[in-house]
Amino acid sequence: MSNPIETIRSAETAILVGVILQKQTEEEVTDYLDELEFLAETAGAVTKRRFLQKVDTPNSKTFIGTGKVQEIKNYVDENAIDLIIFDDELSPTQLRNLEQELGHKVLDRTNLILDVFAQRAKTAYAKTQVELAQYQFLLPRLTRMWTHLERQRGGIGLRGPGETEIETDRRVIREKISRLKDELKKIDRQMSTQRQNRGNIVRVALVGYTNVGKSTIMNMLSKSDVFAEDKLFATLDTTVRKVVFENLPFLLSDTVGFIRKLPHQLVESFKSTLDEVREADLLLHVVDISHPIFEEQLKVVVKTLQEIGAADKPSLLVFNKIDAYKWVEKEEDDLSPRSKENFSLEDLKNSWMGKTDTPAIFISAKHKTNVEEFRQKIYSLVREIHTTRYPYDKFLY
Repeated sequence: MSNPIETIRSAETAILVGVILQKQTEEEVTDYLDELEFLAETAGAVTKRRFLQKVDTPNSKTFIGTGKVQEIKNYVDENAIDLIIFDDELSPTQLRNLEQELGHKVLDRTNLILDVFAQRAKTAYAKTQVELAQYQFLLPRLTRMWTHLERQRGGIGLRGPGETEIETDRRVIREKISRLKDELKKIDRQMSTQRQNRGNIVRVALVGYTNVGKSTIMNMLSKSDVFAEDKLFATLDTTVRKVVFENLPFLLSDTVGFIRKLPHQLVESFKSTLDEVREADLLLHVVDISHPIFEEQLKVVVKTLQEIGAADKPSLLVFNKIDAYKWVEKEEDDLSPRSKENFSLEDLKNSWMGKTDTPAIFISAKHKTNVEEFRQKIYSLVREIHTTRYPYDKFLY
């Protein structure tokens, strides 16, 4: 079946559009657009320029002001740009109006994330999850696109008296959504049975923002060969491996990464994948400490864990990529307040990061830095859970 959402083809050129709302700084929105550009690159687009606008509230018709719309139109026309990508979710009306005004394909952040997920899905299960999320996203936007869905299943006997083509399309999509949900329910039951059949062995799940190094850590701890690369959402399917530290076995799972403004359609369709997190005994929350806004990424993950009911689980904060952490030492005569760029790694270790109630470790999975200490921390936490569950297990004593 063809991809239900318009997708980015290789080498398409794009511009990015962001708005600076009240209580936001230009630096914050610039960081957001950095991530959006990485998403676009992962999808196969080449970003040519960014547009920013300060607004009190987004325009209900076009999200940005009319003057900015005209400025963007002039640029895309003069430079043969293929698509315009907004860093926020646009309403169907805003999407339709912008495409009419600009005369070019417009995507919002949700559409782009769904496109990346569609490209990254390799297994039948992941593809089904993504397809469901795409159709759920598409349904309220049918007035903008899609006038041909009924031809995919034949039109004889399907069109009722006076039924318009768009109504037929809506009904076809609802039927597809219903069928995909039924498929996922069957797979969810199978995966739930698989999880139950694993017995009472301690289960550990890697969680974190996308592209923080979870799969690299998975490979390092389990000596497996999970796909890992420097792209967003390299892993969509949950991978589970049995790991043994000092005769103590546990199951380690690598889960899909979280992201800012993760589309709710994806959270719903990836329910079974997220069940690995919900049912885990211990979470290894991986953070890319070299990222400029790693603290915000950490908060996004914590908020998502709260939303899926997994925030209160025992956790270990794993600050990864210390080899890539960069800071600038202030000059002695510089009396300005220290910014986050002026904090060394030791400063961070002595800050809330090293003193929080949640245990923390600073590592480089890539260069195997502090790996032995990391293993010992995992062993201690897993052993504590295991001995609570099996107080008379002799091999631990």
